[in-house]
Amino acid sequence: MSKCHNTLKKCRNFEIKIIAKAKMEVFNKVLSQVSSSVSSTVSQLSGALPGNPVTREFESSLHVASAGPGLLWKVYKGMKRSTKQEASIFVFEKRQLERYNKSDREYILEVLRRGVVQLTKIRHPKILTVQHALEESRDSLAFAAEPIFASLANVLGQTMNMPQPANMSEYKLFDIEIKYGLLQIGEGLAFLHNDVKLLHKNISPESIIINAQGAWKIFGLDFCVHNTSPGNAPPNYPFEEYSPTIPHVCQPNLDYLSPECITILKHSTASDMFSLGMLTYSLYSPEKSCLRPVRDLQQFKTRVQELQRLNSGKFHCIPEELREFVKLLLNVTPEVRPDAHQFLKIPFFDDVGIKTLTYLDSLLQWDNLQKSQFYKGLPEALTKLPHRVKVQRVLACLIHDLGQPAMVPFILPSIFDIAQECTKEEFCTYVLPHIKPLMRLMEPIQILLIMLQRMELLLNLTPAADIQQHVLPMLYRGLDSDTPQIHELCLSVLPTFAGLLDHSNVKNSLLPRIKKLCLNTSTLSVRVNCLLCVGRLLEHLDKWLVLDEVLPFLPQIPSREPAVLMGILGIYKLSLNHKKLGITKEIIASRVLPFLIPLCIENGLTISQFNALTSLVKEMFAIVETEHRTKLEQLNSVKDEQKVLSNTAPVIAPKIKPQELDSAFSGLGLDSFVPGMQKKAPEQGPIADQQVREPVNATGAGLLDDWMTPQKTESSINKQLQWTNTPTGPVQNTWSSSKNFGAFQAQPSMTTSSSFGSFHHNSTPNPWTSSNNRTFNSSRSDSCQNWGALDNLLPSNSSNVKVPMNKMGAQSVPLIPSGESSKNSSGLSNDDIMDLLS
Repeated sequence: MSKCHNTLKKCRNFEIKIIAKAKMEVFNKVLSQVSSSVSSTVSQLSGALPGNPVTREFESSLHVASAGPGLLWKVYKGMKRSTKQEASIFVFEKRQLERYNKSDREYILEVLRRGVVQLTKIRHPKILTVQHALEESRDSLAFAAEPIFASLANVLGQTMNMPQPANMSEYKLFDIEIKYGLLQIGEGLAFLHNDVKLLHKNISPESIIINAQGAWKIFGLDFCVHNTSPGNAPPNYPFEEYSPTIPHVCQPNLDYLSPECITILKHSTASDMFSLGMLTYSLYSPEKSCLRPVRDLQQFKTRVQELQRLNSGKFHCIPEELREFVKLLLNVTPEVRPDAHQFLKIPFFDDVGIKTLTYLDSLLQWDNLQKSQFYKGLPEALTKLPHRVKVQRVLACLIHDLGQPAMVPFILPSIFDIAQECTKEEFCTYVLPHIKPLMRLMEPIQILLIMLQRMELLLNLTPAADIQQHVLPMLYRGLDSDTPQIHELCLSVLPTFAGLLDHSNVKNSLLPRIKKLCLNTSTLSVRVNCLLCVGRLLEHLDKWLVLDEVLPFLPQIPSREPAVLMGILGIYKLSLNHKKLGITKEIIASRVLPFLIPLCIENGLTISQFNALTSLVKEMFAIVETEHRTKLEQLNSVKDEQKVLSNTAPVIAPKIKPQELDSAFSGLGLDSFVPGMQKKAPEQGPIADQQVREPVNATGAGLLDDWMTPQKTESSINKQLQWTNTPTGPVQNTWSSSKNFGAFQAQPSMTTSSSFGSFHHNSTPNPWTSSNNRTFNSSRSDSCQNWGALDNLLPSNSSNVKVPMNKMGAQSVPLIPSGESSKNSSGLSNDDIMDLLS
């Protein structure tokens, strides 16, 4: 039992190893395929021309096609290094000869060299153009030619020596392409037979090249034969017998070889016509192959016998107009076959599309008048051509004449008709590079006119960067032109650019031009279109740009036609109602309404226009009224709330009584500079200045304060006024009765404060004291006032010393003596007092 278990376990382990090994082999296989694919691509790009001198002048890139006998030539896309001109590089790699013996290798090389040398000597529109002669290196043969798309063999499904996978299976030839291709091959053969006296001898799909513009060109002159007869004698083409021992790549293609080349060992120009007939059959046959393909001479002879009794059923795939001519071309008897000129004249080629393409190929031979007539009818003829033909063939021919500005207005409509069916990629590749220079042309003006008429197409297909760089400057130049029709077209298409415009372009380039045009034009339609253009641009503009640039410009428009007024009205309505814009009530009240209200009385307005204008004015005024009333209500409510708050707010008494102004500076050493500071200064410590401070009695306290109060009357002052003597001196006199104011009663209307005003303002800052250093005390410190003017009125004591006024309250000596005492005293008389007071 254990042995069985062990055996089963070993089997399982072995199975797991086998599965793991199989998975690893699959993974390595996939990895090797990927690596080989990548390495082959790299080698194709970097090793296409190893060491060949062609690489000094041309740069190769993608492998696109194969051509020539046995499709030995590999064709790469290329570019000339000096001029950046596109080209195609034909390369034959000598390693392909490894499957042949040594003698055959040299023979094959000789055949290929001969064919390129013959091709280089011939220049014709229907023959492939060589740009650089054949160059040979140790590893390859190479030459440069015009840009090509593929060989006809590649298009028909033969993909040998082509990059894999080949995508030619999806490429289908249109009837017009086949028809015109056969016509071009016929023209090429006519040139070779009649002008060059050359027999091609290998007309077959691998010897036909389709260039980048879709034109068919003859290639593969490897087996061509020159005429050896003199100029006037019938042509004689030396014959070389077909040998089965020589590799087939060194001999003409047996499928397309004429019967006489094998049966009677003779050939002529009719032999090439047989090959053309077989090529025609291959193009229309469902299998895309010749009639009864052959592999050897025996099969070839069998097919010759079948051709002699060929019935019409074999040619049902060929168009009826061409069927009988193909029968003639495939006839075994060479003399029955039509020549190249007769082939070109058959009714099958009397087609509008064929004639159009034929005229395009011969444009270089015409003058401008003939060209202009042809271009006028070209748009109608283009409707009968497939899109690929128009892009590859027609467009390539039209581009040649774009260098003549006078011809551009005739060519542009056709170019735009072709572009209408293009994708963005096709447009950017085939059309846009050629019309960019035309956007800078201002003469003839029809160029800009056509561009503007097809602006929608341009916007749909042109990338945004090219629109900013080329299309917008063209519109700006249109706005700056002098043609009203150009102005209207520019203004009508500008709103379609709104999404592509940035703020700086609009502010600095677009709006200034529109405003200038609207203000300066004399054409009503242009002015109205300016306003309509601005209205369409509003939703794409910034609010402040509208308020600062657009609205202030409207009142400056000099015209008052109803159409202009309605355009202005539309801009105001859009600005007012648009959610992103909006006009403030300040602008409405100060700028807009003062401009709109006078417009309401214009006589040219219709009833509907008048109603629209007045309704807008009412709407704006309602906005101002509503918003401002709301604002005022809010302001009043805020004021009422403030009053309520102030009335209901609690009064908080200060905890510390605010210090008076005079006491704020006391004790700072400023007493001698500030009047009254000596009396007001509070005690700063336990020791007070007793010499300055004296007791103030009830009669002298606040005396001067009462005098300086204007509400006090003279009688009240008389009741309160008392003069007191210092404590050290005896009382001299008391002046307490109103009759003692004799001198002052001369002016009863004056108050006490006004009577003493002169004393107060004409005083000097020197303090007044007696010779006994008495101190003047009062409710105020009057040390800065001069009372010397009253010294003569003061009584004197026994020592003939004047008694100060503040010491007079305690004495009985009157200020003005009366009676006898006046006679013995030295006091002033009444006249003296009056003189003093006057």
